[in-house]
Amino acid sequence: MKSRHSFLFTILLASIVFMAGCIQSEEAGVKPTTGKKNDDDIVIGFSVGTTKQERWQREVEMAKEFAAKNGFELMVQSAEEDASKQVKQVENLITKGMDVLLISAQDSESAGAVVDVAHEAGVPVVAYDRLVKNGDLDYYVTFDTEKVGELQAKSLVEQYPKGNYIWLLGGPEDFNAHLIKQGHEKVLKPLIDKGNIKVVTQQWAKGWSPEEALKHTENGLTAANNDVVAVLASNDGTAGGAVQALEAQGLSGKVGVSGQDAALEGVQRVVAGIQTSTVYKPLKELNTHAMELVYALAKGDQEKADEMVNGKTDNGAKEVPSILIDVQIVTKENMVDTVIKDGFHTMEDVYKNIPKEEWPKDN
Repeated sequence: MKSRHSFLFTILLASIVFMAGCIQSEEAGVKPTTGKKNDDDIVIGFSVGTTKQERWQREVEMAKEFAAKNGFELMVQSAEEDASKQVKQVENLITKGMDVLLISAQDSESAGAVVDVAHEAGVPVVAYDRLVKNGDLDYYVTFDTEKVGELQAKSLVEQYPKGNYIWLLGGPEDFNAHLIKQGHEKVLKPLIDKGNIKVVTQQWAKGWSPEEALKHTENGLTAANNDVVAVLASNDGTAGGAVQALEAQGLSGKVGVSGQDAALEGVQRVVAGIQTSTVYKPLKELNTHAMELVYALAKGDQEKADEMVNGKTDNGAKEVPSILIDVQIVTKENMVDTVIKDGFHTMEDVYKNIPKEEWPKDN
C-alpha cells in the first residue's frame, strides 16, 4: 500500500509542477504555439460588413479562389450591414479556431472591440479596405481613399467649374466615407471660397444607400429649382440614386455625376453619357495583397508581411502598418483602356445598352 501511495503522490506532485509551469508561462506573456505551418492546417477568418454591393460579392469570391489555390481553409461571415452582428460573428469564428482575422468593418468605430477579442485568442487582425478605429490593429490593406475623393471632384469641376452642386457623401459609419470627403474638400473648397461653386445640399447616405441618395438629390433639386450643374456622389450606388432623381426631372445626361467602384451599372451609365465618371479600384490587386498578407501571417512569415507594407494609417490608437493600392479615374474616353483591358468587365457587358455600331472601333 505504501508503494502505491508513494506512486500516486509522485504523479500528483508532477502534475502540480507542470501546471505551475504553465501558469508561469502565461503570466510571463508566453503565447502557446500552434505549430501550424502546413497549408492544410491554416484557417483564416474573413468577416465582411455586407455582401449587398457588387464589389463585396466579387471580393469574397476572389478570396475563396486564393484559399482554394493555396490549400488553406477560409471561413467567411457577412454581417449584412449589422455592426453588432459582425462582432458576434467574429467571436464565433474565433471559437471555431483561426490563425488570422481579415475584417472589412461595417462600423469603423465599434469594430475596435473585435481586435481586443481576437488578440485575447492570439489572433492577429488585418483590416480590409474599411479601417478599424480605436484598436490595436495589426495591419490595414486599402486603396488610396482620399485620392478617390479628389479624382471624383476633379472629374466634375473640370467640366462644371461654376454653378450649383449637390454633394452626396457615403455612409457616415464607414471611415472611408470621411476620407473621400477630405478628398472632395481639397478640390471644392477653393472654388467654393471664390464663389464659383455653391453647394445647395450636402448629405450623408447611411449605409451608402441609393434610396437615401435619391431622396437627398430630390431635395437638392427642389431647393435649387432644378438649377444644378453637378452631383458629387461618393460611389456608384449613390450615383444611381442621383441619376434616378435627375431622370424624373428630365435632367439625365445634362447634369454631371461622379461615382466610384466601377460597378457594372456605373460603367454602363458612364458609356451611356448619364454619369460623368467612376473611379476604378483594382479589386483583384487589393484582394491579392490582403490574402498574401494574411497567408504570410498564418504561416509565421513576419518578414514577408512587413516587406509588403508601404505606408501607415492613424486609426486613433496607433499608426497602423498599411498597404496602399492606387486608383484611377474612368470616363467614357478611357473605359476600354482601364476596366475592360484589366478584365474587370467585358466589352459586351459594359456596352450592353449601346447600339453595336457605337461601340469603340478598336474592339
